[in-house]
Amino acid sequence: MSPRNVVVLGYGMAGARLADEIRRRDPHGERVHLTVIGDEPHHAYNRVLLSAVVGGTMRPESVRLHDEEWAARHGIDLRLDTEAREIDRAARKVMLVDGTSVGYDALVLATGSTPWLPPVEGLTDEDGELAEGAVAFRSLADCERILDAARVGAPVAVLGGGLLGLEAARGLAGRGNHVTVVHPAGHVMERQLDAGAGRVLAKTLGDFGIDFRLGRFAAKYVPGDGLKLDDGSHVHADLVVVSAGVRADTTLAAGAGLAADRGVLVDDALRTSDGRIYAIGDCAQHPGTVSGLVQPAWEQADVLADLLTGTDTAARYRGTSVVTRLKARGIDLAALGETHAETGDDGAEVLCLDDPARGRYAKLVLRGDRVAGAIVLGVPDAAATITQLYDRGVPAPSDRLALLLGRALPSGAPNAASPADLPAAAVVCRCNSVSKGQLVDAWRAGASSVAELASATRASTGCGSCKDAVCGIADWLASTT
Repeated sequence: MSPRNVVVLGYGMAGARLADEIRRRDPHGERVHLTVIGDEPHHAYNRVLLSAVVGGTMRPESVRLHDEEWAARHGIDLRLDTEAREIDRAARKVMLVDGTSVGYDALVLATGSTPWLPPVEGLTDEDGELAEGAVAFRSLADCERILDAARVGAPVAVLGGGLLGLEAARGLAGRGNHVTVVHPAGHVMERQLDAGAGRVLAKTLGDFGIDFRLGRFAAKYVPGDGLKLDDGSHVHADLVVVSAGVRADTTLAAGAGLAADRGVLVDDALRTSDGRIYAIGDCAQHPGTVSGLVQPAWEQADVLADLLTGTDTAARYRGTSVVTRLKARGIDLAALGETHAETGDDGAEVLCLDDPARGRYAKLVLRGDRVAGAIVLGVPDAAATITQLYDRGVPAPSDRLALLLGRALPSGAPNAASPADLPAAAVVCRCNSVSKGQLVDAWRAGASSVAELASATRASTGCGSCKDAVCGIADWLASTT
C-alpha cells in the first residue's frame, strides 16, 4: 500500500511538532508521505523563548527546533518562505502563491495566530501595516526588528500587559531600556491572575524598572514621540512594541467553507467540518483547551500523529489542564485551574497569602480536598508541590498553610526540593508530559547528561521553566550510580 499524502500548512511550533511525531512513529515514511508548508524563510523555532532573545540571554539560533538538514534526514518535503493561497476541497489540492499546487489525502491546518492590532490612531497605515517605530512581538523577525530599533537606554512602550507583553517588557528592561506598559485592564494578566496577584506582580516588575499605566487605552501614536493615552497623558517612546493579543488565523479555513468561530472548530479527533482536514494549535478551537499556549498544541500533535499514521486509531484529544508560567528573568510565577475563585465561594476552600513587600503572592483553591486552582508568585517550592497535586488529582495535605508556603508534599512526604522525594509519576516537564520516571528510564537507557535527557525525552525543550528540575534530577541520578 502506498503511503498517505499528508500536507501540513504551517511550520510553527505545532506543525513542526506534528512532523516530528509522525516521523517518530513512521521513521521511513512507509505510511505517510509528508509535505510541510512554511511561510517564514527559516526553520521552525521555539516561540516561547522569544522574550529571552529580546532580553539577550539567548541567541536566535539557540531557539531553533530543527537544523538545516532536518527535512532531508527525515524524508520530508519542506517548502519554506511560501504560503497557501487556497484550499480546493473537491480536488483535494492546496494552491500555493507561487502558482504550484500540492495534493493531499489528509490536510492539517497549523496556521497559528496573528497579532491583534488595537484601533489606535496612527498605529497602522491604510493597508493595515504597523507604522514606523511600531513592531509586533510574535516572530523571530519581530525580535530582530525590536533589537534593531531599541537602542540601549531608549524609552519603549509596550501595548499589552498580558503574558507575552510582560515577557517582552522584562526582556527589554533587562537590556537597559526604560519600559512603560500600557494595559486597558485594571491589573496585568487578568485572564490568569486575580487583582491581588496582578498588583504584586506589577510591583515586582516595577523593581526591574518597568512602569505601568493600567486601566488606560492608547488613543494616538506619533512616530518618534510616543503614545497619547485616553486620559490625555503622554508616554514618550522611541519604539512601541504591540503585544495586545492574538487572533486565530482562519483565513484559509474560512475561504474553504470550514466551520469556524474564534478558531477552526475541531472534534476530539481534531477533525474539522471536512473529515479529511484537521486543525491543531492556535488556529484550532476545541472546547477542552485555550489557545496561545504550547502544551495543548503539542498534546494535539501527539494525538493526530497517532491517527494519521494508524499507530492508535482510537486516540482522542480530551483537552489540556494548563499551567501558565511567566518566562521573565527573576520572577517565578505559575497559575493553574480556577484562579478567580473568591473566599466567599461556598463550594470551595480558598486560602491566600499576600506579601507584596517580598514579592510573594500565593492563592490556593481546593474543592473536595483537591487542588482546583492556584496562583503562586515568588514561592517556587509551593508551585512545584501544588502543581504535582493538581496533576495527580490526589487529596491535599491537611496543613494548608504549609502547602501554601511550599513546606508540604502529598501524604506528608519530605520537601519537594529533593528529586529523590518526587514520585515517579510526578510530571517534571508539562509542555512534553515527561514524568520523573521517564527521565529515570532514559538515564538507565544511556542518556547520561541533561542534554541527552532532553534529546531522549524532550524535557526542558518547551517553555524551559523545568530546566532546573531536570538538572536536579540529572545530578541526583549521577550521584546514585
